Amino acid sequence: MKAHLLIVDDEAGTLASLSRAFRMAGYEATVADNAQKALQLAASESFDLIFSDVVMPEHDGLWLLEQLKAQGVAAPVVMMSGQAHIEMAVRATRLGALDFLEKPLSTEKLLLTVENALKLRRLEQENTELRSRLYQQQLVGSSEAMGRILAQIERVAPTESRVCILGETGTGKELVARTLHERSSRAAGPFVTLNCAAVPAELIESELFGHEKGAFTGAAARHIGKFEQASGGTLFLDEIGDMPLAMQSKLLRVLEQNEVERVGGTRPVPVNVRVIVATHHDLARMAEEGTFRQDLFHRVYVFPLALPPLRERAGDVPALAEHFARMVAAQNGWKPMTFAPQAVLRLEQYAWPGNIRELRNVVERAMLLSAGNEVDLEAVSAALPNRSAEAPGAGAGTLATRVEAFERQIVLGELKRHQYHITNTARALGLERSHLYKKCQQLGIDLRAVRGTSA
Repeated sequence: MKAHLLIVDDEAGTLASLSRAFRMAGYEATVADNAQKALQLAASESFDLIFSDVVMPEHDGLWLLEQLKAQGVAAPVVMMSGQAHIEMAVRATRLGALDFLEKPLSTEKLLLTVENALKLRRLEQENTELRSRLYQQQLVGSSEAMGRILAQIERVAPTESRVCILGETGTGKELVARTLHERSSRAAGPFVTLNCAAVPAELIESELFGHEKGAFTGAAARHIGKFEQASGGTLFLDEIGDMPLAMQSKLLRVLEQNEVERVGGTRPVPVNVRVIVATHHDLARMAEEGTFRQDLFHRVYVFPLALPPLRERAGDVPALAEHFARMVAAQNGWKPMTFAPQAVLRLEQYAWPGNIRELRNVVERAMLLSAGNEVDLEAVSAALPNRSAEAPGAGAGTLATRVEAFERQIVLGELKRHQYHITNTARALGLERSHLYKKCQQLGIDLRAVRGTSA
């Protein structure tokens, strides 16, 4: 994508000459002849770099610089003036200006300033991204279910195949999508996300494909859509099952032709994007019932990747809790904290209806409730939302009795889920067949009495 520059100056000749020089060099340039107009543009449109004159009627460039910083505009600002003096340059620098140029400006100096400013911004963005990734969620777990997921990711990530991630809310679908991107040949490109369920139906086309200035009421400036933003990288469409049917046909066209047309635009824009989708719905059933387009289903359901809920990988809870504890401590500048064995067991006994997302919140809450460097059973019990979602066996009785009851219910549940097939049940529980037989004997489960048992 072309870098987008904003030029602010009250002299029409300066605006014309600078915008022409930038466009000839391959940049996109927008102009504003006063500070107030520039402020409005910066609030409604994204710029990579802003050039502003200092001396202007009504509001000068230093006022504009202050307002831009106050509004949180991230684009670096270069100040220009034909009446430059040391005090002015010092004040501009203190207010956050990247550079201060004296007029008249040579084209060579101007373009070198742009090149250096854009390089610096890219480095800052990369550093920010690296810092955020340092403590972000990772795919954690050593259960058999997690092993299968990681193996599937390793197989499909280097390809251009479209992946459909299936799973309940909170199971880490976006994290898996990001991992697929980072292990692909597109890792150096952008990773762009859109939650289809969170965007109003009347705005989703503009969000995906962008719009031109004046395309509809309120379209005060051109907007680059998610597909163009993700060009060269990956676009993750979360909750695609909630996308309106009318929009599904337009998405299908883009996937088939690899080009988008902005709302209000007159020409197609080519895009090079790998699309990954996710949903908590049964997409295959929706396609059969007609609530999701069959043709789009076959386009996005190339490689389905089903994420198990946390209750089906309870063995990963200790490792996940430890990981989240490190992450929360690092983000808040706290000392490292560990979980007492009884606290870990309590976490394993909970059924986690909110899955991994809920576990992360409970870990942070328990850490806040703990006085020392160890999170104890009392803190975890207080951090859990209620007792209604507890796993079977978490009620009355001694600890050993509760654990045994919990294990018995899990084994019985898995036997039923796998239609009493011993091999499949053992695989789901991460056990050898012989170990499952021994575990059933220990728990008082008579496999011979279970109707439908098979080897």
